[in-house]
Amino acid sequence: MQQLSDRISKLPPEKQALFKRMLKQKGLSDAQDGAIPRVKDSHSYPLSFAQQRLWFLEQMEPGNPFYNEPLLALRIKGVLDRNAIEETFNALVIRHESLRARFASVDGKPVQIIEPATSVPIVFHDLLSLPLALRESEITKLAQEEASRPFDLSHGSLFRVSLLKLAEHEHAVFLEMHHIITDGWSNSILINEILQLYEAFSKKQKNTLPLVPIRYVDFADWQTKHLTGVTLEKLVDYWKKQLSGHLPVSEFPLDFPRPAVQRYRGRVETNLIGGELSNKIRLLAKKQDCTLFMTLLSAFVVLLQRYTGQNEIVIGTPVANRNRKETESVVGFFVNTLVIRIDMSDGPSFTQLMSRVRKTAIDAYAHEDLPFEKLVEILRPKRNLDKQALFQILFGLHNYPSSGQEVQSDSDDLQLSRMEVDGGESKMDWAMSITDLNEEGIKAQINYNTDLYRLSTMQRIHAEYETILQHVVLEPETYLNSIPIFSSGEDKVAIGNPPKKQAIREKLKSVRRTPIPIDSKGDNS
Repeated sequence: MQQLSDRISKLPPEKQALFKRMLKQKGLSDAQDGAIPRVKDSHSYPLSFAQQRLWFLEQMEPGNPFYNEPLLALRIKGVLDRNAIEETFNALVIRHESLRARFASVDGKPVQIIEPATSVPIVFHDLLSLPLALRESEITKLAQEEASRPFDLSHGSLFRVSLLKLAEHEHAVFLEMHHIITDGWSNSILINEILQLYEAFSKKQKNTLPLVPIRYVDFADWQTKHLTGVTLEKLVDYWKKQLSGHLPVSEFPLDFPRPAVQRYRGRVETNLIGGELSNKIRLLAKKQDCTLFMTLLSAFVVLLQRYTGQNEIVIGTPVANRNRKETESVVGFFVNTLVIRIDMSDGPSFTQLMSRVRKTAIDAYAHEDLPFEKLVEILRPKRNLDKQALFQILFGLHNYPSSGQEVQSDSDDLQLSRMEVDGGESKMDWAMSITDLNEEGIKAQINYNTDLYRLSTMQRIHAEYETILQHVVLEPETYLNSIPIFSSGEDKVAIGNPPKKQAIREKLKSVRRTPIPIDSKGDNS
């Protein structure tokens, strides 16, 4: 064992960080970390750092739907057992205390209170009276209404269920929650457990799901006690150094003037990167000793650099923050956001950029336990009502237990599928999220602020991002200023474009032609 420790200690710092992260994911954390203990049952519990931030935002703008979680929607074809559906959701709220949480202020401090389990009310909508042609539009209308209906954190449930009857043997189920009790990983847990519970209850069988090892309140209590002293000091020192000096604000061009106050209006635009190109991207990642995320992020950095002309790019990226085995099956608000800062002032090649992104990402992973909320509190960046603190653009790859795209039931009598619902909101200028669909390809989705951008702009960005990927998988040693950004024939498209967009297009083309001086010191990453 000592021999193994010696070998690990001789690894470069970034490989030590990656190795420790892998150990945590397998439930083999360092012994000194210890297991997250269960706190004594109490009338109230502390909030995690992430929950504290959402609670304070709610106090500033009460009754807003900005932090409603994107609606979870399932389409069900076959004979539906209404009793089994009710039993399923009742079992979920018994199993996951977060679904019974409400939030209050005690002596000026926020706390969470876990209410006793009760039957979950299910709102029923019968659409059979509508003409068949109108039902799909009514589903969208009801989904957007539900997604935009605010929660009251102090009173009532933060977990709502709706059941829609679309045909005699076809239904839809909507789940809406506040982000303070859930995240993307949790939603994937819920979908998987809904399938298993419904399967059991519809066959008059018992709930056989394994017990959840800890509760979210246990994690919240552990986090507030763990992030103190030397542990906190090391994390803070890293992030202060990483984000020191002038932190550039994204100069990504807008289609419309920025409103004085964010209104969070948005929509989602999707593009599927085909299987052939996706396989080439994965192969490039493997050759460069990078993950798929690091490779796709590198191409995204190229896109931003070409649009902004900035040689230093700052991006936010969400991480699951579930590096401890006991957190993997817990429903709650774990997700954290890391700030990735990439310097390209020396004009690197794409492979050099990949190496730089890899090192930056691994270093960030090694220090990911510092909550974004705590980081903002420590750095105290200048606050603007019209912009997000520290970064304006988000990029992430979903690494949930399952992608959530395919929903399967063991029952021969029932077919379930995930429904894509656009909630009509965006918390950032724009964000790109990636889902690896394996053989089918890679799904890229842009959630953008409609106060700032047109749909056509986001469609163009999708096309240009794919063009960058198509080039770098064939010529990865290309210097960044030589990577083409336009798809074949796109340079010629000018008629009908506003003058501002033509100016941007000319700027992008000129950037491609203009050499960037290479720093004589070379790449220090």
